[in-house]
Amino acid sequence: MKLYFFALILGALCLVSFRSSFDVTCRRSGISGHVVVESGNRMPDPDNPVSSPKGIKTKLYIYELTNINQVSRQGMSAFYTQVPTRLVKEIETDEDGSFRVKLKPGRYSLFVKKDQLFYSSVFDGQNNIHPVEVKKGKMTEEVFKVNYNAVY
Repeated sequence: MKLYFFALILGALCLVSFRSSFDVTCRRSGISGHVVVESGNRMPDPDNPVSSPKGIKTKLYIYELTNINQVSRQGMSAFYTQVPTRLVKEIETDEDGSFRVKLKPGRYSLFVKKDQLFYSSVFDGQNNIHPVEVKKGKMTEEVFKVNYNAVY
């Protein structure tokens, strides 16, 4: 009987220990940064300096890593009617565009919406859309630029 209780207590401690380490990893892992808007003429001009981007309050959509071949794209634009990969989290930024979200280590794609369309204009060499890598115990810093009304 004593052996049974000892095994039960030992099992419970192992379970609590595993759960705690998982929570600590996720608590310290994720993405933080800002969503900013850039618009108008962004070409450098010494007589007319480019204004700083402004943070905006919006929703940020975090999906499993998504490739350009997986989405329904609107023409050749950075707008998408459908993102078929799994939505991991949807968060609201602060008034100044800042955000912080806890995520498990992995690779993710970031989007915002304009009306009913998803938007993201950053790609890597494999055509993954706005890829962000979250590493164990680290917060990845990211600036998401909403620049569909900008000219470069």
